[in-house]
Amino acid sequence: MSLVNTDWVEKNIGNLKIIDCSWHMPNEKRDGYKEYLKEHIENAIFFDLDKNSNQFTDLPHMLTNISDWEKIVSQMGIAKNDEIVIYDNSDVLSSCRCWYNFIYFGHNYKLVHVLNGGLKKWKSENKPTTDIILKVNPTKYNASERKNLVKNINQINQNINTKKFKVVDARSKERFEGKIKEPRKGLRGGSIPESVCIPFKNLINEDNTFKNENEILNVFKNTLEGKITTNIVFSCGSGVTAAVLALAYSLINNKYMPTIYDGSWAEYGKIKI
Repeated sequence: MSLVNTDWVEKNIGNLKIIDCSWHMPNEKRDGYKEYLKEHIENAIFFDLDKNSNQFTDLPHMLTNISDWEKIVSQMGIAKNDEIVIYDNSDVLSSCRCWYNFIYFGHNYKLVHVLNGGLKKWKSENKPTTDIILKVNPTKYNASERKNLVKNINQINQNINTKKFKVVDARSKERFEGKIKEPRKGLRGGSIPESVCIPFKNLINEDNTFKNENEILNVFKNTLEGKITTNIVFSCGSGVTAAVLALAYSLINNKYMPTIYDGSWAEYGKIKI
């Protein structure tokens, strides 16, 4: 049950840890944290996708180390057995990246959910929001890494020849084919050799909810030549929308655990000088 609906969250809100993981592309000139301060779902804690990533690399949104993750989650007042619902107010569905991070760092994947449609859907149904910031009691969170759920650039390069897994890119077709400039400086256009493209927006409705499972299945089958396997690795620009595809794929393949090329095109597409 990776996805939960607004009615379920409203009904169970007292038994959940709610996380607001709103993040916006730099060119949108929006601030997720400022928006959170103005309004959020009751008891929501803010998760800063930029600050809670690896701060010792120039690559965006890379997984932090395990000790820093434990500090971050402990300060959010989250315990290992808590049931978590993550939402966002973003058109790139940044909540899915937070969902992936929790699963990578060993939280029970059955206890980590994304609110289908996010804050946009919640507000469209006139469900309540607040500007009251929850006071949290820190915990002592113990994480464990599922290292098989992340790929690095060496593994990606080796796979071009070995073909042990298929890389699926969540960027737009135009970016994937190198027809338009990348939004980040210092990156060439194009894609990883032997990869395929499913723009994440192909799986999302106008109200930011995911398409139904049959529609999602058809999109993946058409791109993967009908093969729904567990040997899929998702990539994108900076590791955010790759997680959107990973969540969508988990809806149609219950044996699949989300696996991401963390560096994504921000690393692979670097212009060599």
